[in-house]
Amino acid sequence: MLDSYLDKTQVQEVYRAYLFGAEAHKDQKRHSGEPYIYHPLEVARTLAELRLDHKSIIAAILHDVIEDTSTAKETIALEFDSEVADLVDGVSKLTQIKFESKAEAQAENFRKLMLAMTKDIRVIMIKLADRLHNMRTLSGMRPDKRRRIARETLDVYVPIANRLGINTLRVELQELGFEGLYPMRARILRAAIKRARGNRKEIIHKIQTAIGERLTQEDLPAQVFGREKHAFSIYQKMRTKHLSFSEVFDVYAFRIVVDKVDTCYRALGTVHNLYKPLPGKFKDYIAIPKKNGYQSLHTVLFGPYGVPIEAQIRTQDMDRVAEAGVAAHWLYKTGEGGLATSHSRANEWLRNLLDMQKNAGNSLEFLENVKIDLFPDVVYVFTPRGDIIELPRGATPVDFAYAVHTTVGDTCVAAKVDRQIAPLRTRLLTGQTVEIVTAIGGKPNPSWLGFVVTGKARAQIRHYLKNLQTDEAAVLGKRLLDQALASHGLSLDDIKPEPMQRVLTALRIKSPDALLGDVGLGNRIAALVARQLTDEQMGEGLTNQDKSTRTGQAKLKNMLTRYAPSWLGGDKEAPTRPLAITGTEGIVVNYAKCCRPIPGDPIIGVFSPGRGMVIHTDSCKNIRDFKKHPDKWVGLQWESDTQGEFPVDIRVVAKNQRGVLATVAAAIAEKEVNIENVTIDDRGDSLTDLNFLIQVRDRKHLADIMRRLRTIDAVSKITRGKGGS
Repeated sequence: MLDSYLDKTQVQEVYRAYLFGAEAHKDQKRHSGEPYIYHPLEVARTLAELRLDHKSIIAAILHDVIEDTSTAKETIALEFDSEVADLVDGVSKLTQIKFESKAEAQAENFRKLMLAMTKDIRVIMIKLADRLHNMRTLSGMRPDKRRRIARETLDVYVPIANRLGINTLRVELQELGFEGLYPMRARILRAAIKRARGNRKEIIHKIQTAIGERLTQEDLPAQVFGREKHAFSIYQKMRTKHLSFSEVFDVYAFRIVVDKVDTCYRALGTVHNLYKPLPGKFKDYIAIPKKNGYQSLHTVLFGPYGVPIEAQIRTQDMDRVAEAGVAAHWLYKTGEGGLATSHSRANEWLRNLLDMQKNAGNSLEFLENVKIDLFPDVVYVFTPRGDIIELPRGATPVDFAYAVHTTVGDTCVAAKVDRQIAPLRTRLLTGQTVEIVTAIGGKPNPSWLGFVVTGKARAQIRHYLKNLQTDEAAVLGKRLLDQALASHGLSLDDIKPEPMQRVLTALRIKSPDALLGDVGLGNRIAALVARQLTDEQMGEGLTNQDKSTRTGQAKLKNMLTRYAPSWLGGDKEAPTRPLAITGTEGIVVNYAKCCRPIPGDPIIGVFSPGRGMVIHTDSCKNIRDFKKHPDKWVGLQWESDTQGEFPVDIRVVAKNQRGVLATVAAAIAEKEVNIENVTIDDRGDSLTDLNFLIQVRDRKHLADIMRRLRTIDAVSKITRGKGGS
């Protein structure tokens, strides 16, 4: 097989790799009991059938030696070369690192594989061939392990093979995954297919002959192939479209392969004249190729005997890409446009993977983003200049903005769909023209994570918010630490570099900013950090006796400052002044939903590790236990010029009569208030409870709204949600 496309020297190199691999694996057996070397040889055979280069074949033979034997990457580089060593290393799992969970280990190994793939796409080709042989020999595994591997194959490796357009591998992986995950369903479905075949072959032959003869009459050279749907494809359609087996199986599929693009469209007209087309079922993937470079014309026809016919019309080059995908780059090195398009689209996807990896917080998040990006259903939308952007089904203008460019996404403030202003959460449809409105001060909004669907958009938004949270946490941490140091008669600016460094070393923290971030996020208690900083500051260069004296003097000074009258220079309020909240602190200061504090309410802040500070009303029942531990909360007050709008619950008890909801809602709107949500509870005593979640500026604003509602005759009682005072 190899000598049909490799030269003699390259075949000898592959044989030398076989000898090296056989020696490395000589004492190892597979679960089936056969020598382990059989597995890498089968992986290499699959790649040879795709006619990959000799270094890929060598790497396939050696792909397990780093992971499963004592052979080092450096040894492979010396025996062969660094290129082969990098390919082998890219496929190898991370076995030296201990992970907290199996899911994290799998995700990190997947991340390593994807990163290696972005450098050299042959890595994933080897991995797909490796997975294919593992699936072929899956029967030797325990049932639970068999199901886990089959699920992983269907969820990750099949979509990757599809994304790279390698149809031959995708179909077999799909069928084997179906059998491994649902053995009973696969067995029953295949038996049903066998029973239903009957005269089906005769019908396929008649239709195939009719299409071929009509194309010949029109002087259109073509090859016509009838094909049978695969079991997993039938199973998916039955599940997703709620169809019976006969409804799916009675669809006949044909592939028409012609010489050039012009002939594709002429052949389409010919088959439409032969059999009437089904309206709305035509797709032109030649003008707008799929993400994996796939090109073809798809149409559905009313066939003879009342059966529907699916027809795919494509050129020979398109057919090669449809079957081999990126592997066609090695299989047919003709330099034709279709092959180049397939490879360039694969490289574009790899670049997007690299962007996602940079912005993902951890390997589990990266795996989630890649899975999102592998969903096959797509929509095609246009930029104002007429360029086509391909997006997953359900994508929004924000996804579109990030697909155009990261900066466009980050600064997006509004969008126009077909020249009309549209909400950023609008689901885009094929054929729409989308224009993004950007602003210099624009920035990603946390709420976008609730509706974006592309992995790139999700990763970029999360990356921005993490950086934003870090910055805001440091600002809040400085304020909290300054407040805590004030009780020791110091501020953060008074702390010298040496004492600060000693505290950082003791706490194993890299920098002062990291310390402030930890305090701001609630991971460290400001009072305890302040005590450590004070002790180090006061103890610098002093004897034990000096330290004791200095500490005593500081306590005396603090006491005098706290209780001396203002005309003597004292400031009784200063050390205990609550931290001021402006309402613009960002995502590290959160407002509790249990009591929904608003400006004007007495408030306290409770530390929540990782989230920062959660603000509650002073009377909230959920903080009673926290009040017993002064280190877990901090006194707060609202700034006089607090900005923003704050959610608050109000309950309106009204007469159960026609139009009462509209009347109450209109009265609320009069006060320039946004109603976020409303629920209705029928009390059964001619009264009804209208529960509103509204946005108010402060306590006075809320009082104005409640006074206005009391003027409505149908309203009998108004109360604020539990927890508010």
